[in-house]
Amino acid sequence: MGGALKVSSDSWQKEVLEAEGPVLVDFWASWCGPCMMIAPIVEEMATEYAGKLKVVKLNTDENPDIASRYKIMGIPTLIFFKDGTIADQIVGAVPKTQLKAKIDSLLIAKQ
Repeated sequence: MGGALKVSSDSWQKEVLEAEGPVLVDFWASWCGPCMMIAPIVEEMATEYAGKLKVVKLNTDENPDIASRYKIMGIPTLIFFKDGTIADQIVGAVPKTQLKAKIDSLLIAKQ
């Protein structure tokens, strides 16, 4: 069973930048209403795309160094990484269909 992996400044390098294959990072905070709205969708994507897409969550309050490195100004921000570099990003809570379409287009482009 899949599920989003929680990452921190300590595990960022290994889990995101050195990961094989595409990684979706959900930048969020516990006080953020839209983050809570999109969280179940992010979890669904982690399960649905298990083995094709790694999904991780980074709490911006607990890891401000990473948030500032990627210039996260608004949350939720979803950033897609491929081989340690940013492939695409979505800012704000989006419908599941829009997130799925973005993931599918990225996965097709990577083949």
